[in-house]
Amino acid sequence: MKRKKRTQPKRSAPVWMVTYSDMVTLILVFFILLFSMSQIDAVKFNAVAESYRDNVIFDFLPSAVPLENPTDHEDQEDNGGLLDEEDYADLSDEELAEEIAEDQENLEELHDEIQDYLDEHELNDVVSATRTERGIVLVLEERVLFESGRASLIDDFLPFLDKVAVLLDNIPNDINVEGHTDDVPMNSYRYPSNWELSTARASSVLRYFVEEQGLDPTRFKATGYGEYRPVAENDSAENRQKNRRVEIIILELNYERR
Repeated sequence: MKRKKRTQPKRSAPVWMVTYSDMVTLILVFFILLFSMSQIDAVKFNAVAESYRDNVIFDFLPSAVPLENPTDHEDQEDNGGLLDEEDYADLSDEELAEEIAEDQENLEELHDEIQDYLDEHELNDVVSATRTERGIVLVLEERVLFESGRASLIDDFLPFLDKVAVLLDNIPNDINVEGHTDDVPMNSYRYPSNWELSTARASSVLRYFVEEQGLDPTRFKATGYGEYRPVAENDSAENRQKNRRVEIIILELNYERR
């Protein structure tokens, strides 16, 4: 019986060459994609982007998922009619005059209520309420709000802040809270300079209105000016006491845009 000869398998490329060729192919495709992306027509891209902005599609398409925060239009309905910049631009001269007149009347009434409270509780020596072109400016001396070198509110004067909070809750105006110090240098671990101390004091008043009284935080802004906006020369203990203060400015509606 004749034995069949075994046929030798034909030799082919090594197995590692398959992986190597795949890798080279993928690299080639990758560089082709990079090249194609680098050739985007800037004019066409800008035209598409401008089309999206003009149509504002995301503001109008319905969503199956309820939003956590309402839209700007819904906010305007719920915030007592407070107008933003575009709303003021859409008003006629007569409508704008009516808005300003109503705001002026509201601020005058607010000023009278605050002044009556100061007179009743004999606080005019430590708090002043002034009507200016910005709105109503309440000036509170440091001694009724804070201990020296500190930014924690003193409990004894909180009833006045409570009264102010109730009045602020009845109007939509924005409020600036500004902290001021005298020119005596401040250098502590917590407050390296008067900048930090004045800002911390303004923030303490702001946080009391927002966290304790539940006022809308978007209406507030806190600023610290250190010793750089004095109301008197820092040449005596009495004048330095006047400069250590917190000012609460109840702004006229749209004041910063007029």
